[in-house]
Amino acid sequence: MKVRDVMTTQVRTVDPDATLKEVALLIAEHGISGLPVVAADGTLLGVVSKTDILMKESAERGERGGLLGLLRGGNDPLLALKVDARTARDAMTAPAISIDPDRAVAVAAGMMLDARVNRLPVVSDGALVGIVSRSDLVRAFTRSDAAIALEIGEEVVQGIFWLPPTTIGVAVKDGVVTLSGEIETRTDAEMLPKFVRKVVGVVAVESALTWRIDGPIQFEQRRA
Repeated sequence: MKVRDVMTTQVRTVDPDATLKEVALLIAEHGISGLPVVAADGTLLGVVSKTDILMKESAERGERGGLLGLLRGGNDPLLALKVDARTARDAMTAPAISIDPDRAVAVAAGMMLDARVNRLPVVSDGALVGIVSRSDLVRAFTRSDAAIALEIGEEVVQGIFWLPPTTIGVAVKDGVVTLSGEIETRTDAEMLPKFVRKVVGVVAVESALTWRIDGPIQFEQRRA
């Protein structure tokens, strides 16, 4: 499953010259954690978040004086700019962490966890085309057993291993996949379940695969 399959295409964005008051109102009104900052031609410039707003607010209130004093002292000009920000352009984080619509959903999940963000702008050729959130990924994980089996058959069995769809039996019950049938090599029999585990919605894989050759063969020979 790809990011494009689960992303939201109707994305709330903000102009780089929007004031921080306007940004804060949009974030509060829609209950979101941040907004992509987009140029007139659709190019993603960055993301302005609640954290950016809070940094500005704490500066105005004189909170955390030691840190803010350090920032205003010029040791980190980028953070100092955020503290003094008046527009989305000044406050945004750039470049934004983004993802291509054709990347796997599992990659998006890993990026969110690593970066500790709740959503990722989806960008194609520099232009914002959607946004994917943790909630989108959780919903993807709840898809039906039939949809999981279909993807395994088309994307893994046929797409990666180049096997006829009738070669491998794929049964899915509550996200648990059972693989059966005979495959060419022991190496393939060990690798196939590993690829199946990467399919979104798979909880576990049970393999009853058998093989004809006890060892690997050259890729070119197998595809000949």
